[in-house]
Amino acid sequence: MRDWILPAMGTFLFWGLYGFFPKITLRYISPLSTILFEALIGIPVAIIVLAVLKFKPEAHPTGVLLASLTGLLGMLGALSFLFAVRKGQVALVSAFTALYPALTILLAMLLLGERLELRQWVGVGMAIVAMLLFAA
Repeated sequence: MRDWILPAMGTFLFWGLYGFFPKITLRYISPLSTILFEALIGIPVAIIVLAVLKFKPEAHPTGVLLASLTGLLGMLGALSFLFAVRKGQVALVSAFTALYPALTILLAMLLLGERLELRQWVGVGMAIVAMLLFAA
């Protein structure tokens, strides 16, 4: 098995559940309260990671800036997702937002010089068609 498959399966599981639970959560509290509790539960995870790193994380200025930007974008994406799920069907919203890799692929090609094979382009095309179908 390729070494990225197991963590990718974990991502699939965790993000799949993440896509589902907010619809139920938003029956009880607002998107703003939800994102607050999501952020707060991240603190114990950060403390565990810090302990694993023996309280000596790498701290290159550019890396810290980009990691912080990634965290900000992730939280803003999560907040946007919560507002979308509050108004729409979780099945449609989660499927539509799960197509975000199309943007990632475009940026990777333009900024990192990564390339796709024909069959992968077909998959991207199908994802774009899926996005249009979900939005219609």
